[in-house]
Amino acid sequence: MIQFADRLQTVQEYYFSKKLREVRGLISQGKPIINIGIGSPDLEPSKVVITAIQSSLNDVNAHKYQSYQGLPEFRSAVANFYKTKFNVGLDSESEVLPLMGSKEGIMHISLALLNDGDEVLIPNPGYPTYSSVSNLVGATSVFYNLDEQTNYQPDFIALEKLDLSKVKLMWVNYPHMPTGTRANENTFEKLISFGKKHNIVIVNDNPYSFILNDKPQSILEFEGAKDIALELNSLSKSFNMAGWRVGMLLGNEHFINQILKVKTQMDSGMFYGIQKGAIAALELSDDWFYKLNETYKLRRELIWELAEKLNCTFDKNTSGMFVWAQLPKGKIAEEVVDDLLYNKSIFVAPGTIFGSKGEGYIRFSLCISEEKIKEAISRI
Repeated sequence: MIQFADRLQTVQEYYFSKKLREVRGLISQGKPIINIGIGSPDLEPSKVVITAIQSSLNDVNAHKYQSYQGLPEFRSAVANFYKTKFNVGLDSESEVLPLMGSKEGIMHISLALLNDGDEVLIPNPGYPTYSSVSNLVGATSVFYNLDEQTNYQPDFIALEKLDLSKVKLMWVNYPHMPTGTRANENTFEKLISFGKKHNIVIVNDNPYSFILNDKPQSILEFEGAKDIALELNSLSKSFNMAGWRVGMLLGNEHFINQILKVKTQMDSGMFYGIQKGAIAALELSDDWFYKLNETYKLRRELIWELAEKLNCTFDKNTSGMFVWAQLPKGKIAEEVVDDLLYNKSIFVAPGTIFGSKGEGYIRFSLCISEEKIKEAISRI
């Protein structure tokens, strides 16, 4: 009998992969499932972006292998975007690395930095891929708790009490997924100081910064950040291009060059047309974000109404494309989710998939039409 790698014992199939298979099964049985669980944008990219990829297909180099570092004009578009939106200066030749979605960047960074037995600081609640990838590369996940009492910011007093001698990497994510909390005014400065003090690379995963957020921030805005910090970003959420798989890693040349060693073993460059479309997206005016957010505001109002129908409480001062809602005391997240799924044909995400601190919470996505949200409200 074939024996698979021991590392597979450290991870499970991604929750949404498994649960959405269950949801599809119910749909095939004729159940009218309303999916409010997953953050896959249902709106279209800009027509300018679609035209750019279509027009690129007849270019001479469109169907050849592309550079591992992406088109120079794509890297320049990323650098210009960061200068315009975040006032961050980046050298497009050495400090920008295009990715096939920021998710692959989590693996590349981990492979480049971590050895067996190294430790990684991971937010709880937080994106499950951080811990899964750490497990796959043989590192140990050390969870740091985030909660309402600290406004979902790192507790640096608690962190300093840990044995940090084996920690090499710390994942942070603001605006935070799943809660939507933005970084406090001094959070990034504290993270940079903490990373330098303990020689820990800080990686900010930043794909939600333009969704329902008046003050987008990058960790790279802050003094000394490039010495110890990297940032991941993506076009998936802010530009409705999730299926295109376009992301980027930003940071100093030394970090980027080491991570590039991994990336060059994993792919053969991003499709030319996708890069051309991405350039067009990055050059869109602020009017794009304004219109996008007007749609999400209307949806969020309805999701708040839905959450109230379920006797949930929530913070209205958040960003991103989710609503993080606390269940009534004593309710178990996965039990509530299954009750809604099987008795109301409504799918929402249980907070527990984001860590133990997610118990007692559920997460709603804004990636669903107003009509569907109204139907969900009527079912409740």
